[in-house]
Amino acid sequence: MIERRPFASLGGANHGWLDAKHHFSFAGYHDPARMHWGALRVWNDDTIAAGAGFPPHPHADMEIITYVREGAISHQDDQGNRGRTVAGDVQVMSAGSGIRHAEYNQEPGVTRIFQIWIFPEQRGGTPAWGAKPFPRGERSGRFVALASGLPGDDEALPIRANARVSGATLKAGESTEYRFSDASRHGYLVPSTGNVEVDGVLIEARDGAAISGVDTIVVRALEDAELVLVDTAA
Repeated sequence: MIERRPFASLGGANHGWLDAKHHFSFAGYHDPARMHWGALRVWNDDTIAAGAGFPPHPHADMEIITYVREGAISHQDDQGNRGRTVAGDVQVMSAGSGIRHAEYNQEPGVTRIFQIWIFPEQRGGTPAWGAKPFPRGERSGRFVALASGLPGDDEALPIRANARVSGATLKAGESTEYRFSDASRHGYLVPSTGNVEVDGVLIEARDGAAISGVDTIVVRALEDAELVLVDTAA
């Protein structure tokens, strides 16, 4: 089953410095039908103004993956980690038993990110943070694991979850497929840019596609597209 969740139907709030769209219930947006999808708890589509960001705040027991769509995000936390993640690249924070961090857009223009939260397999553990470049050209025409807790994804950033976050870029007219390990898995796909068809269902840029009950999907690009896909346990 492929359920299209149009961008216009998403919750959200515009705080001036932050224009946030929520694929799932978050902060002041609550929809009992959109609490989570498998182990995927949050998918926020954030636009952050230049010089603005999230001041220090705590997290615990969550795997937080940030995919930078445009600009860059600068991170620092109380574990001594600091870093700057640029467009197309990924950072991961395993909140574990508790971490306090801040994220800012220190660039001259806006920064756009997908922030994805996934429930960990176990609570607690030592907090951790990491980032890695994933050149868009290396994802051309295929899905590449960006962050994963699944066996065999040795090149991906590690997360402590039964899940994988993948990315792909497709030229207009190109197709690729993604195979789930079995039909009980849940997938959630969002085109960062470009309109696509997922098993024949039109998914426009920044729409969500909630996927269940299948072991393979075929994605066809109607125009040049950049895709992010989360694959989790049910």
